[in-house]
Amino acid sequence: MSLWGQLSFQDSSSWLGSELCFFHDHAMFVLILVASFVGYMMVCLLKSSLLSRFLVEAQSLEAAWTVVPGLLLLVLAIPSVRLLYLLDEIGGPVVSMKAIGHQWYWSYEYSDVGQVEYDSYMVGVPDMVDGGYRLLEVDNRCVLPFGVDSRVLVSSMDVVHAWAVPSVGVKADAIPGRINQLAVHLIGSGVMYGQCSEICGVNHSFMPIGLESVSPKVFFHWLVGV
Repeated sequence: MSLWGQLSFQDSSSWLGSELCFFHDHAMFVLILVASFVGYMMVCLLKSSLLSRFLVEAQSLEAAWTVVPGLLLLVLAIPSVRLLYLLDEIGGPVVSMKAIGHQWYWSYEYSDVGQVEYDSYMVGVPDMVDGGYRLLEVDNRCVLPFGVDSRVLVSSMDVVHAWAVPSVGVKADAIPGRINQLAVHLIGSGVMYGQCSEICGVNHSFMPIGLESVSPKVFFHWLVGV
């Protein structure tokens, strides 16, 4: 989760989250390189006393400042398109979980083994145990296994919500009458936190998301025992 004064991304808890961080670093490297070069050229032009009043055309220069930015755009576009397709790629998910938004809480359904359903409400400050995070703890976390492909189906029962967990690198709008799909591949055990990212009413900031990642064996034992 994010800490005070943190400027970078959260530590990735999924493979797709790591890919998003890598692409961000790649794009920032290119942008800083371009910004530094343009800034350097502006300073040189401002400090130079040379003029080119009689310069009519310079086709080689025009070709260079057209081709080079085009190549830089390809350097950014190719990994971006690759990552865009990877985010929507769901091969054969082992687990399917349905996240349904309500005003103002989340409910989760697992239909792989029987019919497991429960609601997830935010834990208030008076009921919070030591070490809990204010406005982020919930009474019932959603649970997914790590090391396997999972699918999260997101919908809503009333207004538009958004199911977002930054450390996993996923965010999808929960729209009434429509089901959006997310691919999740967690890489380790732990607890991840998220929040509704769509203004959905007076208690919008009080419907957090608690996602717990466990081993597949523990997950299926939990699923059968619920």
